[in-house]
Amino acid sequence: MIKNKPIYDICIEWRERHINEKQLVLILSFFVGVLSALAAALLKQLIHLIRYFVEHVLVTGENTIWYFICPMIGIALAAMFVRFVVKDDISHGITKILYAIAQRKSIIKLHNTWSSIVGSAITIGFGGSVGAEAPIVLTGAAIGSNLAKLFRLDQKTMMLMIGCGAAGAIGGIFEAPIAGLVFTLEVLMMDLTMTSVAPLLISSVTATVISYVFNGTEPMFALQTVEPFAIERIPWYILLGIVCGFISLYFIRSMNSLEQWFKRAVQTWWIKVILGGITLGLLIYLFPPLYGEGYDVIIQLINGDSSSAFAMSPIAQWGTGMWIIVAYFIGIVLLKIVASVATNGGGGVGGIFAPSLFMGALVGFITARILNILGITVPETNFALVGMSGLMSGVMHAPLTGIFLIAELTGGYHLFLPLMIVSISSFLVIKLFEQHSLYAMRLAQKGELITHNKDRSVLTLLKMDNVLETDLITVTPEMTLGELIKVISSSKRNIFPVVDKSGKFKGVLLLDEIRNIMFQPRLYERFTVRDLMNSPQALLTHDMTMDKVMEIFEDTGAWNLPVVDNHKKYIGFVSKSKIFESYRHVLVHFSEE
Repeated sequence: MIKNKPIYDICIEWRERHINEKQLVLILSFFVGVLSALAAALLKQLIHLIRYFVEHVLVTGENTIWYFICPMIGIALAAMFVRFVVKDDISHGITKILYAIAQRKSIIKLHNTWSSIVGSAITIGFGGSVGAEAPIVLTGAAIGSNLAKLFRLDQKTMMLMIGCGAAGAIGGIFEAPIAGLVFTLEVLMMDLTMTSVAPLLISSVTATVISYVFNGTEPMFALQTVEPFAIERIPWYILLGIVCGFISLYFIRSMNSLEQWFKRAVQTWWIKVILGGITLGLLIYLFPPLYGEGYDVIIQLINGDSSSAFAMSPIAQWGTGMWIIVAYFIGIVLLKIVASVATNGGGGVGGIFAPSLFMGALVGFITARILNILGITVPETNFALVGMSGLMSGVMHAPLTGIFLIAELTGGYHLFLPLMIVSISSFLVIKLFEQHSLYAMRLAQKGELITHNKDRSVLTLLKMDNVLETDLITVTPEMTLGELIKVISSSKRNIFPVVDKSGKFKGVLLLDEIRNIMFQPRLYERFTVRDLMNSPQALLTHDMTMDKVMEIFEDTGAWNLPVVDNHKKYIGFVSKSKIFESYRHVLVHFSEE
C-alpha cells in the first residue's frame, strides 16, 4: 500500500495516464497470443505424454485389452476432475464463449484458463474420441476475457479480447493464422472493423510463430503427393460438397439428439461414466480409427494409405474387397458421432473440431473410392483433403474457416478452387435445413445468441439498468382525486405508477385520461386513484433481455411500460424513446473504428 492506496489501483491509474486504450488493446493482444500459444503447446504435450504412457507402458505385446479399458479410465478421471475439482460445467467450450459474449457481458470464469486443458488432456490422452481444439479455444478466450477484466476494460473491448484469445488458440494449435482470424469472424460472429482486425491478427500471428518455435514449420498434415486441379472434375467436387452438406446435417442433428437423450436418460454421474466408457471401448475395439482424435488416420488417407486404418480392425478378417473397405469406413463415419457423444456424455471434455475433420477426410475418401469403383477416375488424396473443408464448413457454418484451415493445415494452397467449391456447396446445402451451427443452435433456441445482425448485437449490449427510469412519482390506490391533483402539480411526467403500501405494482394512471375531470373540484372526493387507474399493456421484469423488451414493445404498440421484480414490486418504467437514445449511443461506440 502506498498512501493508503492498493498497488493494483496505482498501476491502473498509471496505465490510464500513460497508455491509451487503443495502445493497450494492441499490447494485450500480443500477450493473449503468447499465452494462448503456450496453453496450446501445454495441452499438446500433456496429450502426447498420456498417450505415450498408454501406448508404451500399458499396451505391451498382445496386451491390447488396454485400448478397451483406457478410454473408460480417461472419461472417469475427467468426470471426477470436473465434478470434484472444477465444480462447474466446462463442456461445449465454444457454445460457452458465445453465451459469455451474448449474456454475460463477455465475462468468462477464471478457472477456464486452465480447467479445459486438464480435462481434455486426460480425456483425449486416454483415447477419448473428441478434439482438443474447442477446449483450447475456450482457454484462449478465457485468457483474453480475464486480462481485459484485470485492466478494467469495457464490455466491447472484452469482447474483442475474447476474439483475440480464440484467434490465438486456433493459430497456436493448428499453426493457421488466417484460419484463426476468420474463425473469430465466422463462428464467434464478431464484426470486422479496422479496430478489431489488427488485434486479432496480432494474436493469431504471435501464437502461430510461438507454435513454430515448439513444433517446427512443417504443416500439421503434410502432403506427400497431390494431383493438380483439373477442370473436368468440378462436377465431382460439387457432388462431394453436396454429400458433405448432408453428412453435416446428420452430424448436427444426431449429435444434438444423442446429447439430449444421454442427458435425459442417465442422471447419475458414475452411471454416465460407465455407459459412456463401455460404449466407447466397444466402438474402438471394432473400429480402431475411432481411438483418440483420429489425426493419424487423416494423415494416412490424405497420403493414399487407406489399408493401414482398415487392417487394425477385426473386421479385416472378413476380407479386403473394395466394397468391404468402403462399408467399413461408412460405418466409422456413422459411428463417430456416437463415439464423441459417449466421450463427452460420459464425463469427458472435448470438442467437435477433430471429429469434423476426421469425418470429412473419410467422406472425401469414400466418395472418391466409390467413383473410382464405378469407373470415374478421381484422386482419393485430393478428395480426402477437400472433404475435411466441406464437413467443417457444414457443421460450423463457416466456409471461410474450412477453406483457409485446410489450406494451412496441409500446405495445399494450390487446391484453393476445389476447397472453395466443396465448402460453398456444403454450406449452401446445410443452410437449407439448419439456420445455425451446432455451436450456436442451443443458444438460438433460447433466444440468447448474438449475431452479425447489428441491431440484435447492440440490443444485447444494452441492459435494463441502461434504460430504466425511476423519476416517476408513485401514487397509492386509496389516494383521492384531490390528493392526486397536488401530486400532478409537482410532477414533470404524465405517467403515475400505482403501488400499494408494500410497494407492489397495481396499475398505471395517465394524465391524459383524467384531464377532463381534473379541473372539477366537486369530483375531488368522489373518485380515488383505484377508480381511475388502468392495467398496463404489459409488464416487464428487471431480468429481461433488451431484445425481449423490444419484442414486447412491438407486440403491444406501447410507448412506456412498467418494470417489476419477481415479486411484482415496482422498480421503474422503460420508454421506447429511452431505448432508442441508449441504442444510438451504444451503436456509435460499438461501431467506432
